[in-house]
Amino acid sequence: MTSSKTPSILAGLIGAGIQASRTPALHEHEGDAQGMRYLYRLIDIDALKLDSSALPDLLQAAQRMSFTGLNITFPCKQAVIPLLDELSSEALGIGAVNTVVFKDGKRIGHNTDCLGFAEGFRRGLPDVPRQRVVQLGAGGAGAAVAHALLTEGVEQLSIFEVDPARAQSLVDNLNAHFGATRAQVGRDLPGAMASADGLVNTTPVGMTKLPGTPLPPELLHAGLWVAEIIYFPLETELLRHARALGCQTLDGGTMAVFQAVKAFELFSGQPADAERMQAHFQRMND
Repeated sequence: MTSSKTPSILAGLIGAGIQASRTPALHEHEGDAQGMRYLYRLIDIDALKLDSSALPDLLQAAQRMSFTGLNITFPCKQAVIPLLDELSSEALGIGAVNTVVFKDGKRIGHNTDCLGFAEGFRRGLPDVPRQRVVQLGAGGAGAAVAHALLTEGVEQLSIFEVDPARAQSLVDNLNAHFGATRAQVGRDLPGAMASADGLVNTTPVGMTKLPGTPLPPELLHAGLWVAEIIYFPLETELLRHARALGCQTLDGGTMAVFQAVKAFELFSGQPADAERMQAHFQRMND
């Protein structure tokens, strides 16, 4: 039963093609378990026939309607930054935001993706070699994952991205944070894959709405570990190919849960039960 002291939370997710998102159920289930009034709404710019240019209006509307905060996903994690009043140190360092908290009339941007991926990596691939890793994608999620990978001890990260300027910008950011030779813009994908210990896909290729693989499957090899951040579906075509070769793999489920754990805490001001949220996510995907 809710009391007058129990927080009442209204949160939402802004992104494109997010109808299958598990995030609302994760947040609302944890809110229910803690006796909160917790509502979480999808704001799908595809379904609304909008694009990221609608972001200023959507943020203003949410603020006016007394939303507690918003999660932000593809393709808005970098576009949202100029619309915010403050950034957490993580969001500022990474250059991407996936959580906005409305507080005292201000919009404060956070990044819980980095923490979410790092937690999944530590749990799912604890002892893998980390000398050379290939990352596909340098968008908002890619920036957070790259920071997590270097924090978790990857020695050299090669970033491949369809937009070379975006790749260079991320590499410059990483080398400023972690040391001049830790990251590089990838130029020769077959060559990089041949000598890589691991591969991480941060592109949307492999999602239910964008099926396929983000690189030719023949570039995979048995000694590789492969990580995804996509969780719908949990088994992407890339992971299916990798598992068939005997590669160690990590799906996007743990990142999805742990970024939600931290976002829940930012919205509600209360600690979340991470194991309970993981168990609920598992049940939704069984």
